[in-house]
Amino acid sequence: MDHSFAFLILNLALAFYLVGAIWAHEVDIFRNWRVLDPADFHRVQSVHWRKLPYWVFMPLGLALAGSIALVWYHPAGSPGWAVWGNLICQVLSLVLTALFWGRWQARLSKDPAGAESIYFAKILRTHWLRTLLINAYGLIMLAWVIHLV
Repeated sequence: MDHSFAFLILNLALAFYLVGAIWAHEVDIFRNWRVLDPADFHRVQSVHWRKLPYWVFMPLGLALAGSIALVWYHPAGSPGWAVWGNLICQVLSLVLTALFWGRWQARLSKDPAGAESIYFAKILRTHWLRTLLINAYGLIMLAWVIHLV
């Protein structure tokens, strides 16, 4: 197997991992936080944040590095829309996280309202956009591999 194709497959696996992680947040984690009483909300959020470096931030960092590397190190015949499309989805997700979701999470961690916080409401109302971007990234990676086989 061509090394660049194997590298693409590894990036596809990482993309699918991240798709699963974003759906876990979208349909389970954030939704379950809504039923927490204010006394437990920040304790649960704190435990969640301690786990994020391992099961979200590290894979996201690897995925971004992989997508950047794929700009230069990709299999022959790779379509430009795939090379750039996956990277654009990831960068948009990261920029929007820095501008909105990350800031709201930081404010939520200090808001005594917990699940009733306006910041939590904003996250729940808009998180679908990050979910869409991560899913688009995964689908682009899948389409890229299918295109090449």
